[in-house]
Amino acid sequence: MSELPSRDGQQTPATLDRRDGPYGEVVLRQRGEHYEIIANGCFLMDTADGRSERLLVQAALDELGGAARGARPSVLIGGLGVGFSLAYAAAEPCWRRIAVVERESAVIDWHRGGPLGAFSAGALADPRVEVLATDLLAYLAGPGERFDALCLDIDNGPDWTVTEANSGLYGPAGLAAAYGRLTEGGVLAVWSARPSASFERALAEAGFTGVRTLEIDVVRGVPDVVHLARRA
Repeated sequence: MSELPSRDGQQTPATLDRRDGPYGEVVLRQRGEHYEIIANGCFLMDTADGRSERLLVQAALDELGGAARGARPSVLIGGLGVGFSLAYAAAEPCWRRIAVVERESAVIDWHRGGPLGAFSAGALADPRVEVLATDLLAYLAGPGERFDALCLDIDNGPDWTVTEANSGLYGPAGLAAAYGRLTEGGVLAVWSARPSASFERALAEAGFTGVRTLEIDVVRGVPDVVHLARRA
């Protein structure tokens, strides 16, 4: 599908795929050479940059420290998105296991047989990688393995969720579930489009230690951030 320039000189995005599912509508668009994911009319992410999505994984690894590299830690990535976080994790040989939770089957399809496969860079074929097609909060709240790091990026932030149900992830029950899925000393890293002082307080109240926020400069607007915390 071709694109036409809009009146302000910016390219009008072309819709490549549109799906209706149990969580609402999800759309893949192309704007010039970049791709965008829209969920329920809310812009989620695009392929234009990816620095903050990569830093989400790197910050968790740095927080674990050098000893973790020798121990070959495991990581759970919440949200496949356009694949930047997964590709970055798969490029680091120290990770023993990389699990990715993605509830939208359309997003998985766009990576396995669509244009987003170029951005996950073959990571889905990595034997360390497992894609879990389920809701993140439901997965965390259920029984299962513990991870050394949880890298979560399913919303525009704790205060700007894609669906109302996602807000539960950032409240007491969701944070307790995340805490329970971490090994002792494990790291929780949460991506956000803007800082959230209330989320920092919620992390501390949930028993996490070392709560802090990293800022990542972006081309336009306020910096993206990564909220970091550790299981005691």
